Amino acid sequence: MLISECTNKDVPQLALMNQHLIEDEKSNNPMTITELEDRMRRFINDGYNAYFFIEDDIVVGYALIKYTSTPLYLRQFYIEREFRRKHYGKVAFQQLMEYIQADIIDIEVLPWNESGYLFWKSCGFEDTCISMQYKN
Repeated sequence: MLISECTNKDVPQLALMNQHLIEDEKSNNPMTITELEDRMRRFINDGYNAYFFIEDDIVVGYALIKYTSTPLYLRQFYIEREFRRKHYGKVAFQQLMEYIQADIIDIEVLPWNESGYLFWKSCGFEDTCISMQYKN
């Protein structure tokens, strides 16, 4: 698997995959594709790097990492639906960690995203806290 650092020209494809990620994890994020593009552009121009995972010249997923936090923060990680359950996710994550030369990285998982939680546990992540929010 090849890892390729994304640039502003990749923003439309990144935003579309981000929209699929939002749908798949059943997030309450209401952003439109245009808003997701604007946000992704801001991310990669201000402290984040995005990476495509490429297999046989096909982009199978992406990751978005915040480099201004310690430890690094993996904000988004997505594998296209047709490539799931074929070990692309684990391989992509392991190769990404080697590529960015990181030994530790933080993530957040939505509490209802059981498949995401189980995936990250299978990659070696451990629970570190429970984050809560009150809305009135």
